Amino acid sequence: MITRFPPSPTGPLHIGNVRTALFNYLFAKKHGGQFIVRIEDTDKTRSKKEYEDDMLESLVWLGIKREGELWHQSERTEIYKKYLHKLIDDGKAYISHETEGENREVVRFKNPNKKVAFDDLIRGAVEFDTTELEDFIIARNIDDPVYHLAVVVDDAEAGVTHIIRGEDHISNTPRHILIQEALGFPRPIYAHLPLILASDKSKLSKRKHGEAVSLNYYRAKGYLPEAMVNYLALLGWNPGTEQEIFTMEELIGQFDLAKIQKGGAIFDEKKLQWVNKEHIKRLPPEEQRKLLVKSLEGEPYLVGEPELDLEKLPWKKVSKEETVVYLEKVLEIISSGNMSRVPLDIMRYAEREGKGNVLWPVRYALTGATASPDPFIILEILGKEKSLGRLEKAIMALKNAEIKDS
Repeated sequence: MITRFPPSPTGPLHIGNVRTALFNYLFAKKHGGQFIVRIEDTDKTRSKKEYEDDMLESLVWLGIKREGELWHQSERTEIYKKYLHKLIDDGKAYISHETEGENREVVRFKNPNKKVAFDDLIRGAVEFDTTELEDFIIARNIDDPVYHLAVVVDDAEAGVTHIIRGEDHISNTPRHILIQEALGFPRPIYAHLPLILASDKSKLSKRKHGEAVSLNYYRAKGYLPEAMVNYLALLGWNPGTEQEIFTMEELIGQFDLAKIQKGGAIFDEKKLQWVNKEHIKRLPPEEQRKLLVKSLEGEPYLVGEPELDLEKLPWKKVSKEETVVYLEKVLEIISSGNMSRVPLDIMRYAEREGKGNVLWPVRYALTGATASPDPFIILEILGKEKSLGRLEKAIMALKNAEIKDS
């Protein structure tokens, strides 16, 4: 069994293409087969090496491992020409002299105008009347084959047995089957995946949804590769159990094309965030801390001094006077204690006096933010001296406010 992922390097890797690669990989690995990657760069104007490099690196980041030689369609022109000549010599294609716009000689496939039927592993029986396709173009000229010919030749020569791709390609299938039959190639098994949709149920597209359609967008936001793989696997596929958090190995073990739905799958970043948090919980504590620190890069309270609203410093109905007492005790603990013991000593004090009473003003004094990680993380990032300085500043501000109030 051989599956393939053939991206076009004309832009950043689309989330939909990532899921297609993942499903091909899971299916091949589940059945002990091969997953291959080739680069469809027949669009010489838009294809760029940097996009190709990014795509290949992204697959490595995700843990999707390709096998075999990496083919580039741009390097296989002579192979395509051999098949073009065969089709022409056999009377199944012809050179067409066309004058629309400019004089050119294209190669058109001679359509037998018949019905083509195939069994789709997801959609069941599918039938097309190919008459409406007319005699379609398979090469811009004898040296420049188009997608339809190149993809059929590549799949046949690589021995691809299963073609798993998005449903937007289903209209291409009858063309490909006609070319396969004309060249005497075996027909692979097809499975057309439902599209990934935005929250408004429209197709997820860069034109409408911007950078949020690319894998790089989510990598830049700090999502784990394990979480991306896990979440994308659940878009259109259901394991039939209550399990939602999977490792790659677990996905391979349970993946089944028969459990892929026919309707579009809605991309929900809130669900992705939840899946990501669940995978973070599985990491060693030190790795969790590193991720949290990285996620806080650029936060205002880390790059500058926080501006405090004194009315927000006390916890709920706690007075400013009481808050000063709590902060002074924490100041004392930090000043006199070993920093490795400080969190434990502060927590013991907070448990006696009330966690909110103590920990809330400490966190707010350190960050000036009502939403931030717990104060122990902030203490560790800021360090002893900077933390002491911010706590002292908050205490003095509260004391001065008390004088004014009185």
